[in-house]
Amino acid sequence: MSKRSINGTDFTAMVLAGAEMLQQHAEHVNSLNVFPVPDGDTGTNMNLTMTAGANELKRNNTASVGQCAGVLSKGLLMGARGNSGVILSQLFRGLGRYAAQYDELNTQQFAAALQTGVDTAYKAVVKPVEGTILTVAKEAARHAVYYARRTTDIIELMTEVLAKAKEALAHTPELLPVLKQVGVVDSGGQGLVYIYEGFHQHLTSGAVSAPVQTPVQGQAAAPVAVPAPVLSKPEHALSSVQSSAQSQLHTEDIEFLYDMEFFINRQLGASVKTDFDEEAFRKALSVNGDSIIVISDDETIKVHVHSKTPGEVLNLALVHGEITQIHILNMREQHRDLLTAGMDIAPMPDVFADIPEEKASVPAPAVPPADDLAPYGFIAVSSGDGISDIFRSLGVDAILAGGQTMNPSTEDFVNAISSISAKHIYILPNNSNIVLAAQQAKELLEGEREITVIPSKSIPQGISAAFAFQEEDAVDTNTSNMLEAIAQVKSGQITNAVRDTVMENLEIKSGQYIGIESSKIVAAADDLLTVSKQLLSSMLVNGDEIVTVLTGADTEADITDALGSWLEETYPQVEVEIHEGGQPLYYYLFSVEP
Repeated sequence: MSKRSINGTDFTAMVLAGAEMLQQHAEHVNSLNVFPVPDGDTGTNMNLTMTAGANELKRNNTASVGQCAGVLSKGLLMGARGNSGVILSQLFRGLGRYAAQYDELNTQQFAAALQTGVDTAYKAVVKPVEGTILTVAKEAARHAVYYARRTTDIIELMTEVLAKAKEALAHTPELLPVLKQVGVVDSGGQGLVYIYEGFHQHLTSGAVSAPVQTPVQGQAAAPVAVPAPVLSKPEHALSSVQSSAQSQLHTEDIEFLYDMEFFINRQLGASVKTDFDEEAFRKALSVNGDSIIVISDDETIKVHVHSKTPGEVLNLALVHGEITQIHILNMREQHRDLLTAGMDIAPMPDVFADIPEEKASVPAPAVPPADDLAPYGFIAVSSGDGISDIFRSLGVDAILAGGQTMNPSTEDFVNAISSISAKHIYILPNNSNIVLAAQQAKELLEGEREITVIPSKSIPQGISAAFAFQEEDAVDTNTSNMLEAIAQVKSGQITNAVRDTVMENLEIKSGQYIGIESSKIVAAADDLLTVSKQLLSSMLVNGDEIVTVLTGADTEADITDALGSWLEETYPQVEVEIHEGGQPLYYYLFSVEP
């Protein structure tokens, strides 16, 4: 079987197959990540980025490869998540620019499109690092240009491109010492290889598994075949790696600790007519930053940078227009979270026991009252029936079920907001991985609803915030009180370790109970009661007055009774409250407040 060119239908099917292949292997890509960045889940971010582009292509595909490549480029750009996602979007942005003039691409044109994508991606990154996704893309494109002169068969060319990409991926540890130190290949490069595998699989199999939706413009496109990916054991599995890649790095070594992403609207602001010197802007950002990516057109500038001085970055950006969709995260905090996988973050897959998947429960839309709206409404994320009951008793209107592996989406929050008839709505995410989705829901409904996201990172923080709320107070007062409340809460939790490891000089054995305080493992032992006492002793200091204990679904009553008695005897000045939380996996959630 041979194929001399690809049209829009072919290209769409290749992209959907590539997106599916990446989705199937996203967790493997995550496991390879070394760098302590907010897109520390490289596979997740590449998957979300590729999915955004694929969905756009489903809605707007045509028979022209140039038009389809342009549609994909737009979808990827707007959906790009993190450093890896932005670089991926630039690879296809360049490809789309080259392909724009063609309805079909032959081998030499397809190779040239890949090379243009690489050129675009390298230009977007101020300090390109070899041994990354850039290297894999570069070597594959360079070989494509060479081999395209020797074949007119697209399938044969794609076979060569995939083989070269795999070869370049295997070589990344030789180019980037930290990869060799940890014993992995580059995560972004692995993600790109999976995409290319999807491309190749469609071209060689031609199987049909899902039609592309009819374009919204009304021009029907032929159904596109998307083959189901053949799952196999990853070539670079980490089963032999005894500790996570993140644990090989020191938090203090993260020099440029603030990860920033935002857009600049060039049509708005005080300097609408100011010319944008992209090179000068990059140079200014590099004074106190790295991992700089700047993507610009006549209307919008997208910026990604790791910086020591976020305020200076924003001041530089304001010269060129209004700043929108700002996201700033502390990478040192993220790194500490990734190392310990506490209650408020997603667990490392091989440190904590598997968490049962929970489906987000979105309430049915409520019928608005005939008279005035209620002054306030509340949405909270909960991980157990008992915890949900506590939130309801505190006046929360809508509960979204969310655990570590099944976080509510932005759409879930939007639907929940729509179900509440209130003037001002507060959202309690109760998990740092959920805060962003809540904030995006707020942005989507800006101008339609008044919404405040209280960035609670744990269930105890969410409960404390709900306690601090007063119906008769103004929005500003309530917001201030709830933020102050969550800042004073110390959160702890008890779960099991599922492998042997050493963290912070604490030796941990598989199956032991471990106590986590503020994302740091502080206790490990074979006895649940012993670990609980050690954790609470670490959390309780002079002046603390309230301890709240939430029991898990698998916690035995006699152990809880013994723990309560110990607290009363050891800390007679402390008020102790014990409630049934019903949360999975965590035997206890502790809250300590002054």
